[in-house]
Amino acid sequence: MSQTTGFPVVWLYNPGVAVNPWITLAVVGLTYFGIALGRWPILKSNRATVALVGVGLLLVSGQLAYRDLPGLLDFDTLILLFSMMILNANLKLAGFFSLAGRLLLRWARTPRLFLAVEILLAGLLSALFLNDTICLVFTPLILETTLALKRNPLPYLIALATAANVGSVFTLTGNPQNMIIGIASGIPYLDFAAALLPAALFGLGLVWLVITRLYRFEFRPGRFDLVEGDQQPLNRWMLAKTMLVTAGMLAAFLAGVPVALASFLAACVLLITRRTQPQTVFAEFDWGLLVFFSGLFILSGVLETNGVTQILFQAFQISPQMGIWPLSLSTAVLSNLVSNVPAVLLLRPVAANLTNPQAGWLTLALASTLAGNLTLLGSVANLIVAEIAARWRVEISFWEYTKAGALITLLTLVSGTLWLAWTIW
Repeated sequence: MSQTTGFPVVWLYNPGVAVNPWITLAVVGLTYFGIALGRWPILKSNRATVALVGVGLLLVSGQLAYRDLPGLLDFDTLILLFSMMILNANLKLAGFFSLAGRLLLRWARTPRLFLAVEILLAGLLSALFLNDTICLVFTPLILETTLALKRNPLPYLIALATAANVGSVFTLTGNPQNMIIGIASGIPYLDFAAALLPAALFGLGLVWLVITRLYRFEFRPGRFDLVEGDQQPLNRWMLAKTMLVTAGMLAAFLAGVPVALASFLAACVLLITRRTQPQTVFAEFDWGLLVFFSGLFILSGVLETNGVTQILFQAFQISPQMGIWPLSLSTAVLSNLVSNVPAVLLLRPVAANLTNPQAGWLTLALASTLAGNLTLLGSVANLIVAEIAARWRVEISFWEYTKAGALITLLTLVSGTLWLAWTIW
C-alpha cells in the first residue's frame, strides 16, 4: 500500500524527500513567530501546541523523519525539568514559598531592595546550580510573593530571568553552553570564574538599573504595603524532608554528579512517602512545559541537522582571524538565530584556532550567554519563567520582555566585551 500511494507511510517513516534548508527555515521561523506571540492568532493555542504543530509541519513537509525524533530530544534537560517539578511541588505543598516570601519581606521591605536581593541571589545561585534550575525554583516564589503584595509581578519575573542568565556566565556549571566550552577548552574551573566574575557582577548591577528605570512606578521610593491574609499552614515534616533532600542534591552538583542524574535521584527520594498522595504532587505539575520543551528541542535540532546553521555560519564569514568584537557580535547574533548551544558547537573550531584560544573561549562563553537575554526566545531560562508564570495567569509577552531584555543585552555585552578586551586579549 505504501508503494502504491507513497503517502504518508514512506514519507514520514523513510526520509526519501530531499531536505531543503530554506523550507526548514520557513517552517521553524513561522513556528518561532507563534511561540514569540505565545499563541496562534484566532486559534485556541499556547506555546506547547504551537511547538508541536511546528514539528508536525516539518514531518509533513519531509524536512524531518519520524524515526529521527528521539535523537533530537535533550533528555538531560527534560529529566531536569521533570525532577525539579517534583521538588517544587513538595516545596509548595510544605508551605516553603509562603514562608520564604514572608522572611524575605522582613529583611527587604522596599521594592528596590527586594529586587536587588532577588537579582543577587538568582545570579550567584545560577552560577553554582545551573540557571534553568534556579528559574524553576524561584519563579513560584516571586509569583506568590508579589501577587500576595498586590504588586506587578512582571518586572520581578523579567529580572529573575535576565539575572539568572547574567549570573550563570562566570562558571563552567552555570549553563549548558559553558559546560560544552569547559570540556572543549580545558580551562580550569577557578581560572574561568576569575576571568568572568567581574563582568557578571557588573552585569547584575545593570539588570537592577534597567529594571528600576523602565518600571519607575513600581520602584518608586517607599515600603511595601504588607497585606495580611490567610497564610498557608506549614507542613514541618514535609518541609524538613524536602530541604534535606535538596541539600543533598546541591552537594551532589558540587561534587560533580551530572545535574540531571542528581536531580532525578532526589525526585525519586521525595516520592517515597507515607503521608502525601502521589496524585497530590503530580497535580502541581505543568505537563505542558515538558511538551513545549520537547517540541523546542526538535525545532532547534532540525536547524542544525538540515544545514541551516551552517548556511548562517558562512553568511557571517566567521574565521579564526577575527578579533574580539567581531567574534562577540557574531556569537550574539548567531545565538539568537539558532540558540546559544548550537552556536557554541558551530564556533568551537574558531575559538580553538585563535592566536589566543583562551580569550576566544571566554568571549564565546560571555557572548553566547548574555545574548540569551535579548528576547524571550533567547534562552531556556526565559521560557521557563514565562511558562510557569502563564500557569499562574501572568502573561509575559514577547515585547514586554524584549523592552528590558534588549537593553540589558546591549549594556552587559558591551561592558563584558570591554572587560575581556582589556584583561585577556
